[in-house]
Amino acid sequence: MIYKSSNGNIRIVLAGDVMLSRRLTPYDEPRYLELVELLRGADLSFANLETTVRNGGEGLPNFTQGTPMSTPPALLEDLKWMGFDLLGCANNHATDYGTGGVQATISHLTDAGIPFAGIGNSLAEARSPGYCDTAAGRVAVTAATSFFRIGNQAADQRPDASGRPGINPLRFSRQYEVDDAGFAALRRLSAELGLDQEHIRHKAQFYSERETGHEGDDHLSFMGAAFRRGNGFSVTTRVNREDAEANLRWIREARRQADWVIFSFHSHEFGNAGAMTAATDVDMEEPAEFATSFAREAIEAGADIVAGHGPHLTLGLEVYKGKPILYSLGNFIFQNDTIERFPAEAYQRFGLSFEATPADFLDTRTNNGTKGFPASAEFWQSYAAECVFEQRKLAGLRLLPLDLGYGTSRAERGRPILASGDAARFILERIQRLSRPFGTEITIEGDIGYVRLN
Repeated sequence: MIYKSSNGNIRIVLAGDVMLSRRLTPYDEPRYLELVELLRGADLSFANLETTVRNGGEGLPNFTQGTPMSTPPALLEDLKWMGFDLLGCANNHATDYGTGGVQATISHLTDAGIPFAGIGNSLAEARSPGYCDTAAGRVAVTAATSFFRIGNQAADQRPDASGRPGINPLRFSRQYEVDDAGFAALRRLSAELGLDQEHIRHKAQFYSERETGHEGDDHLSFMGAAFRRGNGFSVTTRVNREDAEANLRWIREARRQADWVIFSFHSHEFGNAGAMTAATDVDMEEPAEFATSFAREAIEAGADIVAGHGPHLTLGLEVYKGKPILYSLGNFIFQNDTIERFPAEAYQRFGLSFEATPADFLDTRTNNGTKGFPASAEFWQSYAAECVFEQRKLAGLRLLPLDLGYGTSRAERGRPILASGDAARFILERIQRLSRPFGTEITIEGDIGYVRLN
């Protein structure tokens, strides 16, 4: 054996969403520094960078009902200090400052020497892997998101036209099944509201067949949603096969070009269980059907790990064909309420005056912390996953619970430390419960969760 990497041994630590707006280096809590050493000590540490990296004046704000996330480029050095080697960037906040913001992020990450994937100056670039060389071998990441605003996906260039900077999309469709009475009511509404005639006009204009949708005796497009006549009521989601095949092709490319492959998947969509009863997203506890099916396809195409994130909550995990699928790691750094600038539209949404400040906006949108993210502990409790491979087989999977400071002030919360005691058990028991439907057994020993491997 010439090279160490030929032994097929590696330790990879994976974290969830990084929404960074403040320094990471000044702090000295023991359990914070222990987390930093864990990240630095791994052969490779990975996270999803859910922000636009930009200086003031780089990019123009897109309209969003979320937080227009912006990270100063100097903070990339703090991420490197913390131990992160490789980043996914395919997510809805990568385009918060338009194509100019995407280009700024690409430029600043490149200047900082941090490999990444999921955004690009063209669609091919956004879909292509990022590579990081480590002592344990070359690690690749491909990154995609199913949650984005239309027009924010990257576009291919042509011989006679340039591409468009943006994210790597993984689109999906949602179909509603309704009974005979429900379908008849939709038919009547569509006719009486003039939607049937609008559909006819669209077919006579510049719309493609896929844009106008398929209609028939048992299928109907109503207010942008697809309905099918059935025996009852249900909702199904399916991945867009064009996007799926393109992403699988690049995962196979990464498999041929690297020793280890991570697929980073950003998704805000949940499964339908709980849709009729859940009061908040905290009570939505399963990933969408299309997300689980594509995650497994990614493993079959050659990914060693699927690192999921997006809903700002932890979800379950499974070991599929000997490889881990982490459906959502939750938040890792959650500093979305200490950015220093919000566009005018953000204030206008809540009827705030021109003199209103960022704190005024944040207090108003959360009703002084009684709704949204500040109101639920689960948004501030997550985990990092330590995956150990030996001779190319998964030999260990440790779950390290993280506390992001729920209940503390805006100036404090959002930075992770290793959780302990009751907080650690609460986090691990949630993951334990949400993983059981996937056949995953997790044992809790002290402040750490261990996934039982066959």
